Amino acid sequence: MYTTATAFLEVLAEQDISHVFVNLGSDHPGLVEAIAEARANGRPVPTIVTCPNEMVALTIAHGHTQISGKPQAVIVHVECGTQALAGAIHNAAKARIPVLILAGSSPYTQQGEMLGSRNEFIQWIQDVHDQRGLVRGYMRYDNEIRTGTNVKQLVHRAMQFAKSDPKGPVYLMAPREVLEAPCDPVTVDMERWQPVSPIALGAKDAGFLAEKLAGARRPLIVTSYLGRNPDAAAALEALCVQLGIGVMESVPSYVNLPHDSPFYLGNFWNEPQRNQDLAEADLVLVIDSDVPWIPTKNRPGEEAQIYHIDVDPLKEQMPLWYIEPNRSFRADAELAIRAIMDAAGELELSAERIAERSAHYADRSGHRRARLVDEQSKDGGLTIARLMAALRPHIDAETIVMNEGITNYQPVFDHLAPVRPGAMFASGGGSLGWNGGAAIGAKMARPDATVVAVSGDGCYMFTVPSSVHWIARRYNAPFLQIVLNNDGWNAPRHSALAVHPDGHASKANDLDLSFSPAPDYGAIAAAAGGAAAFVVDRDSNLESVLAQAFAVLKNERRAVVVEARLD
Repeated sequence: MYTTATAFLEVLAEQDISHVFVNLGSDHPGLVEAIAEARANGRPVPTIVTCPNEMVALTIAHGHTQISGKPQAVIVHVECGTQALAGAIHNAAKARIPVLILAGSSPYTQQGEMLGSRNEFIQWIQDVHDQRGLVRGYMRYDNEIRTGTNVKQLVHRAMQFAKSDPKGPVYLMAPREVLEAPCDPVTVDMERWQPVSPIALGAKDAGFLAEKLAGARRPLIVTSYLGRNPDAAAALEALCVQLGIGVMESVPSYVNLPHDSPFYLGNFWNEPQRNQDLAEADLVLVIDSDVPWIPTKNRPGEEAQIYHIDVDPLKEQMPLWYIEPNRSFRADAELAIRAIMDAAGELELSAERIAERSAHYADRSGHRRARLVDEQSKDGGLTIARLMAALRPHIDAETIVMNEGITNYQPVFDHLAPVRPGAMFASGGGSLGWNGGAAIGAKMARPDATVVAVSGDGCYMFTVPSSVHWIARRYNAPFLQIVLNNDGWNAPRHSALAVHPDGHASKANDLDLSFSPAPDYGAIAAAAGGAAAFVVDRDSNLESVLAQAFAVLKNERRAVVVEARLD
């Protein structure tokens, strides 16, 4: 029998969704039957991945999409499973990750009037007034599937929202009776259901920005996630060469410019000091950044001209947001940069000025790299600099790093120094626990890649490692996990001392943030997924231990956890 659930499976294939990450419940008999029927009759269905934890399911989809560029799907159980997605929904929304989420809902009949009518006590308890409202504030689109006659059109409309800028997650729900109901097959012309084309920067605006950039003494570009499109990163590098422009990253979640570029000036996060290059810039062009600087700590000079390009320049989902630019432009980053380059090609550029600016930024970039080398060679126990320097030789062109170092975000980026767009990622959101599931998603998207996840110790526990490592073993998606053990949550400590530098907290021995006595992080992964476990500290031979860890990962195809006990 052809049902709404059958049609839903077909629409996933029409959307080129290769994986569905599921946590099934009593609302899904129609889907379970439809999947089994399709397999029995030789019809293809997406790869179904069982996920014992809903947040991990969505995090895997998040990581997969970051690597593959293709949205995936997540199926969860009624409002309980919807709420269990929690922080992963925040991350997908804030990072603009397109993903389709389907949740069942309690049956709407209770006396057997329809196939799928209520037959379990839990279905009364799980019936809530506004299930979609639980996540509506984070969704690009939400709706309820009420009939199989237009389920395909409903899903395709949802995915148009998900894949059109600004991208993001979409949420659908369906009662059990609807998924069970028979319906007639519908043929959909996918050419009529494509996402909206990226927004171009007009020729007049491109010419305006080209003239401003060409005429500035110290032009600077600030970006955070331009590199989610590798072609945009390539265009940015070409623009820097063409006009002699420096690039600073603020809270980067992608590789936006190779770290060995003479125009790459580094990255900043929450440092309580002003960045010299940002302060000296007389023109700042912000491209694809939600938080280009923190005004109370670090901002451009008062006389600097500020221009802003983004597909969502008003940041419509952020209640408090402004950087007071001279002008803002709604445009796709790659298209905008290429339009500026074309416009600059029509100008009479000063070769002397461009050469001077290029030499200035090359000197600043060179001094930065020399400082980082000095940090790596200092004898200071087990530091992030020393650990990342030992890790870097194992990072080749086929390696993907998922960085959730939290208070160590910056030194991980700095000392691994990625030179290839697509080599390192962060979540793009603010809810911890992304890196474990994201590493699985990366491995599923690129099975031949070596995947490394870097996490703080508190963040590691947020990943739900028991679920993550079970999934990694079950679906042959091993990765290497570095746990930065600094004995607890450092981020709340930094936050408290930033606000109360001389308060009682600054003198207290215990801020209720320590994990001592620490869990055996490697043993958790070993018990759940057969992972190999290593521990390194200030006295370890890092090169030897990491060589062993990567040998296990690649030769035995087992996940590996390396706990790094930092000084």
